[in-house]
Amino acid sequence: MRDGGVRLQMAEPVADQMAEKAIPRDQSRSASAMAELFAPLDRLLSGGGDPRLTINPATGLNEYGCRPFPSPDTLTFSSSTATSISERGYDRAREARDELMQSAIVVGIEAAFDARVEAMRDELKACLGLSRTQADVVFSPSGTDAQLQALFLTRARLGPAVTTVIVAADQTGSGTVNTSRGCHFSVETANGSRVRKGEPIAGLAPFVNSVALRLFDEAGDIRSGTASDAMVIRAVENAIANGSHVLLQVMDSSKFGWRAPSESCLEEISRRWPHQVQVVVDACQMRLGRARLRNYLDRGYLVLITGSKFFTGPPFSGALLVPSALAQGFEAAGDIAPGLLEYSSRSDWPQNWPGLRSRFPVRANVGQWLRWEAALEEIRAYYRVPDAFRLSALTTFGEGVEWIIASSPSLRLLPPQQRSGAEGADEDEFSQRTIFPFVIRRGDRILSLEACKKLYRALARDAVDVASADAPAAVASQPCLIGQPVALGCEAQPIAALRICTGARMVTEVWSPDADIARGNLQRELGHVGTVVAKIEWLLAQMDNADLAEVCHGA
Repeated sequence: MRDGGVRLQMAEPVADQMAEKAIPRDQSRSASAMAELFAPLDRLLSGGGDPRLTINPATGLNEYGCRPFPSPDTLTFSSSTATSISERGYDRAREARDELMQSAIVVGIEAAFDARVEAMRDELKACLGLSRTQADVVFSPSGTDAQLQALFLTRARLGPAVTTVIVAADQTGSGTVNTSRGCHFSVETANGSRVRKGEPIAGLAPFVNSVALRLFDEAGDIRSGTASDAMVIRAVENAIANGSHVLLQVMDSSKFGWRAPSESCLEEISRRWPHQVQVVVDACQMRLGRARLRNYLDRGYLVLITGSKFFTGPPFSGALLVPSALAQGFEAAGDIAPGLLEYSSRSDWPQNWPGLRSRFPVRANVGQWLRWEAALEEIRAYYRVPDAFRLSALTTFGEGVEWIIASSPSLRLLPPQQRSGAEGADEDEFSQRTIFPFVIRRGDRILSLEACKKLYRALARDAVDVASADAPAAVASQPCLIGQPVALGCEAQPIAALRICTGARMVTEVWSPDADIARGNLQRELGHVGTVVAKIEWLLAQMDNADLAEVCHGA
């Protein structure tokens, strides 16, 4: 059940009374943090992030089309973008809040909050198969915020002159163009400070440049692995020749589930420039095996992760995994970039980094914490499912999705990325495809990015009010959420692909020790995919020739 009525009526008087009684600064801060816990859970889950989390009062949705409470009536295959919180996650967030309130009575809200966040580091590492001494966890509101933390730590290790080389820049988050240069990526930080998007973050941006390398060429064609690797080597070489160190942001995996550069490319970079390049892996999609994750950390790579993509936690739960071998150097970092204080709080940083964390403000990001509580519950549930079933469920579901898309007269599935056997040896069930990007063809035309955006929005709403008398009402009225459109190429009016995705929640919801029940559950999910495709076809049929001329791009 949602956290509503009574709690909402109590929240404001309680908060006002506590704020009035707390006079000293420390007491006022503690009272404010405690009072915040009495706010409706929906509101808390939508706080502590940038404007992408803001709920539109007209629709009840955030920018991703998600709600801050469970939405079981929406068919959701959008884990490459974002997913509304599940009943499981929502219940855990409510329980966690109640537990924190009880703990705060004994030790105080600040100590209770800090202790709980610290405990979550070990819980997350255990879920991901990491030893307690293998890595440290730095929490953040989102993967985009975590990029700023990675830049800060890299400058502390290598020096202030850094060039960020972004591999697959067209397949990562839109904010990376700014975070890679140490600039604000939105108009407001997760801590509520108003900033100017694109302007330098104080103390973080000086001497920082960036180079964006795209997977697709200008016409929207995928570059070969050889060509992509050569671009990466050349960019690193040029940056070092110009006197800069390099933060190399590699992709595993992209919005389409692709990886770049190759293992051989990374090995060559490590051999040629062992002390001049810091690799950070963009693993925010979390579509990689635990063995592969451990391998990255053992090689000294920083790793960006989230609990909100494959693992289907609520939007905005980010973290940076830091190899323990590097931690001592980061702990001895010099001055903190003043602008970074608006993006991060003391509890985000591990307690075994006392020198560094002491320079950050004591400030509880309740929304970030609750979203991670929900995400951890999803991760735990996923890994409780037997290994063999996880693999078979993802395999069967993927084969079914490919068949459904192939059966559609308008959808064309993009080919999977080709990888060598060696590169897929440590992927566990993630050797299976979990993101299915497709373009939409109408005759000799392919839908443009703008057309796909229009279709994406229409797909997510109940469109029965605009359906004709003979329209399939069950299809027209069904809200369907899939992965947001991604541009292919960089022409003025590029074509685009939409994405049907599977995530951890699909696996946990179809799992049953009874094979027949599990098989039926899986077929139910594939039936839902069929409904999504049927609604896309129905929406396309609503376009008349004039609309088609405006929204389609020549193939």
